[in-house]
Amino acid sequence: QVQLVESGGGLVQAGGSLRLSCAASGRTLVMGWFRQAPGKAREFVSSIIRNGGRTNYANSVKGRFTISRDNAKNTVYLQMNSLKAEDTAVYYCAATSSVFYSGGANPSEYEYWGQGTQVTVSS
Repeated sequence: QVQLVESGGGLVQAGGSLRLSCAASGRTLVMGWFRQAPGKAREFVSSIIRNGGRTNYANSVKGRFTISRDNAKNTVYLQMNSLKAEDTAVYYCAATSSVFYSGGANPSEYEYWGQGTQVTVSS
């Protein structure tokens, strides 16, 4: 069983930046970020495979968010720049030990989830 712990959320003004971190208690292959705003379904943000060679982003965050990982620390990061009010949500880290990767946009691809960290962007 792998445990995931997110950190780095907070309150930021529109146009600002935040960096989320997610530390895993064990080795994972694919890691991803999802978010859920009040009253909305959970949506995919980004994913990355273990060697960092393949990443995927939701259209809404392309060019603004960057995902990366440090396997020595079993940690994935989400650098969020040019934040908008519509980025406000609880951000969840997800991970899987499956070798199958088709973009990582489907929550059902992940067996491990963090508790979430709140990101609030004020306009």
